[in-house]
Amino acid sequence: MIPAGVPLRVIGDVHGDLRAFTAAVATDRFVVQLGDLSDHGPDSAGVLRSMFGLLDKGRGVFILGNHDRKLGRALAGQAVRSDAALQATLSQLDDALRERALAEVTKAPAWLVSGPMAFVHGGFHPAMLTEPPPPPLGRVDPLLSRALFGETTGRMQPDGYPERVLRWVDRIPAGLTVYCGHDQRSTDGRPYRRTGASGGTAVFMDTGAGKGGHLSWIDLPAV
Repeated sequence: MIPAGVPLRVIGDVHGDLRAFTAAVATDRFVVQLGDLSDHGPDSAGVLRSMFGLLDKGRGVFILGNHDRKLGRALAGQAVRSDAALQATLSQLDDALRERALAEVTKAPAWLVSGPMAFVHGGFHPAMLTEPPPPPLGRVDPLLSRALFGETTGRMQPDGYPERVLRWVDRIPAGLTVYCGHDQRSTDGRPYRRTGASGGTAVFMDTGAGKGGHLSWIDLPAV
């Protein structure tokens, strides 16, 4: 799904920030977007159209994020916990875009591995190196949960979000770099890098686009 021998641009969570996403995809590089295209920002519909345009041209791929899956489930008529962000996104979609969004979310991979790099929305597990991603709208097994949400303790934080831990970073094997979103760990506006006990590295790309922050991307050479 990621062409061999081409330079990449890895883009973090977009959350409906079309202006930033338009700037990010103005490149000849192959785009790998790490999920959560919609919700929160002002133009989720525009972001979806832009991403689908890249798919049509063979110039990019997006990884399944928890917001993408939630949108897909809502469009498929499945029960979801609705909120203002999802309702705003749904209100922006015409019938054709609803149909296209459901089709593309249904095909979106929950993780991709390409040489010394792995791409996932929430968090990594070593089984992702050998197991194929499951159907996006199917049952959330432990591996899909890790991919979508990272690793949680089961406790809730005062802000209402689950408490997340980074123990999974210690299981990244040496020589592998995992690019992920979802967990906004940056304290300086730049992607946050963390090397684990096994020698592998995680790069957290979510810097708050659509939620008061900005969109980050990293250019990688061809492998």
